[in-house]
Amino acid sequence: MPKIELTRVKGDFGFEAKDENGHVVRMDSSPESGGWDFGVRPMQMLLMGLAGCSAIDVIAILKKQRQEIKNYKMVVNGDREAGKEPSLWKDISMEFHLYGNIDEDKAIKAVELSLSKYCSVAATLDKAGAQIKWKVFVHSA
Repeated sequence: MPKIELTRVKGDFGFEAKDENGHVVRMDSSPESGGWDFGVRPMQMLLMGLAGCSAIDVIAILKKQRQEIKNYKMVVNGDREAGKEPSLWKDISMEFHLYGNIDEDKAIKAVELSLSKYCSVAATLDKAGAQIKWKVFVHSA
């Protein structure tokens, strides 16, 4: 079972979270709510997790199909529920930018498979009611 340790290191809400392999992530609240802008907000980290989870899937799928991926970039935006506690992600948009000698149809299918079947973060957000929309852009290297 994965183990995470969270330690307060700056002000009231500046934390460092460390996994069992020693990887560290900084988190904080916004300055408006008493934070120091020491790290990423926990809800933003969910979007980062979505991007990372899906990126791993997409690249792995395309590599199995012998697609040449020279570079990869994603842009993820999200809107949260207004006036609710907790305020969950409701609308998430994802842009997948793939660079290299890549068949566009294979790239689209890889993203579809990631978000509908393989990415646990996407499934978690989906079960919480988030609507995830996405677009794929294939660029020559």
